[in-house]
Parts: sequence; structure tokens; C-alpha cells
Amino acid sequence: MNIYVDPLRRSDLPRGGVMTIGNFDGVHTGHQEMLRRVVDRARELDAPSVVLTFDPHPMRILHPQRAPGLIQTLRQREEAIAALGVDALVVVPFTREFAAMPAEEFVRDLLGRSLGAREVHVGSAFAFGCGKRGNVTLLSKLGEEAGIRVVPLDVVAEGGEPVSSTRVRTLLGAGSVAEVRRLLGRPFAMEGVIAKGDRMGRKIGYPTINLKSENELYPRDGVYVTKVLLRSFERTFTCVTNIGRRPTVYEDYATTVESYILDFSSDVYGEPIRLTFFDRLRDERVFPSMLELTAQIRRDVEATRLWFLSRGEG
Repeated sequence: MNIYVDPLRRSDLPRGGVMTIGNFDGVHTGHQEMLRRVVDRARELDAPSVVLTFDPHPMRILHPQRAPGLIQTLRQREEAIAALGVDALVVVPFTREFAAMPAEEFVRDLLGRSLGAREVHVGSAFAFGCGKRGNVTLLSKLGEEAGIRVVPLDVVAEGGEPVSSTRVRTLLGAGSVAEVRRLLGRPFAMEGVIAKGDRMGRKIGYPTINLKSENELYPRDGVYVTKVLLRSFERTFTCVTNIGRRPTVYEDYATTVESYILDFSSDVYGEPIRLTFFDRLRDERVFPSMLELTAQIRRDVEATRLWFLSRGEG
């Protein structure tokens, strides 16, 4: 997939493509359905499939106090979109000047002149232009004037409710990572590097890695069934992860993301990793003693091992 940044200043953009437009945070199953339709239609027409997105999220510029935490980093979003077979990702730097662009200019200059769009596929609730005054009806009218066919698509539902990035964020905040996995079509993932901690886990027989995360959103504090991709080893390892403040050890401590990797003992400080979440085991809680904490960690490790074995992944 080719990536093009700041399309209004470029002359090498893919033209005559089948497009869709949106933030696509999470690239959840609703987004995936849209992107697959765009890719399939582009192949039918022997045209490029193009995704137009924005960075930063428009709410960061327009209403920063109400801006949501993002499910993915931009790189994660790019990878998820590329995995669906999209040919080109066009990233618009979202500024107040861009936000003030009238709907007519957005269609005429960006979709029409710059990208020469052949078709634009959007959700039925799509809004665009200054103040989000443009809707699918206006987009269809302006598209017809610019020679662009507009195709509205219904929202994808799961469990009787629309699949949305907001719904995914809410579930992450509740720690419902198994449900998040269904809505994303893959486990929720955090990325970053392994930072040095206080080595308390090593002292009690369960050495952990500490993730310095690039992601904005964390699942709710608690203990999770996880896997970690260690890029230098080029393989994934089973682990149990605690997100929280470690109240048994410290009275007041910053939130950490600590993982005990099963059957692993190498020194991997500074390694880039991807941590994926499969299920939630329990809340974080205070234990009367370090001995009881250690016994609970042992049970968490066995529960994690059994979780994967029961699914044929042990």
C-alpha cells in the first residue's frame, strides 16, 4: 500500500479510484466491511482502491477537551488498512484551515481535481465539510456535478448494536477485551518498547517486562490473558499481563503494563514489542502479603496456560 500525506500539495496522487473516507480508528469489523467493498469494486473496475483519512483526529483540533483516546496508533491503523488489500492511503493533516473548507470545495478540489475519484463509498451517517454540514445527500449531489458516483452503505451491527469506534473504546474502558476482539475481528494490541522497572517481579520469582506504550488507550486495570510478539525473536510468546498500580507493593504508584512471559528467561530490555489481549482474568486487588500475591500470580499463570490449551493453542 502506498501512503500519500498532505494531498492538496501533491501531484502524484492515485487518480480515478474507488474511495472511502473516514477516521477508521480501530479498523473494526464495520470499517473492514466498507474497505473490502471498496477493494472489490476497485478490482471490478480495474481502478485503484483509495482510503482518505485524517491525522490528527478532527476532534483533537476542533474540540480537544472532548477528543477521544485513540484505539490505534497511526502506524497500526495503516497496517490494518493495508492488510485488507487497499492500494493507497491518503492522509490529510487535519487543521483548523482544513476544517473550515466548505463541503463544495472538499468535493470539487480534493475528491474531484486532486484525486479524480470515480466512486466514493461512505456510511449512511457520513458527515463532512465545515461544521459537518455535508451529508450523504449533499455528497451525492456534489458528486454528480463532479462526475463522482456516491455509494452509501448501511452500518454494520453486532449483537443488535452498530459497530463503532466509540463502542470499542467503551468496552476497553470496562476491560471487556474478549468483546473488543469480536468487534475488531482481532485482539486489541498495544505497542512500544520494554522499559526497565523496579525488578520486583524478579524478586518474587516472576520476572516481568514493562511496556512503555505508544498507544493512548489501555484496557481497564486488571489481569489479562495475553501474548507478546518479540520482534528480535520473530515469534509470539504466551504471557499474563497486569495493568494497574500494584497496590500490594506500593501505596501510590503510576499505572504500569507488566507481563510475565511463560517459559522465557532472556533479557529483552529496549526490545520493540506488540502485546495482544485475549481475555480478562480478574480485577487488580490488594493482597494481605507478598506470599499470597505470589500464590495468586501462580494461579493466574496456570489459568492463562489453560485458556490457550482449551483452544488448542497451548
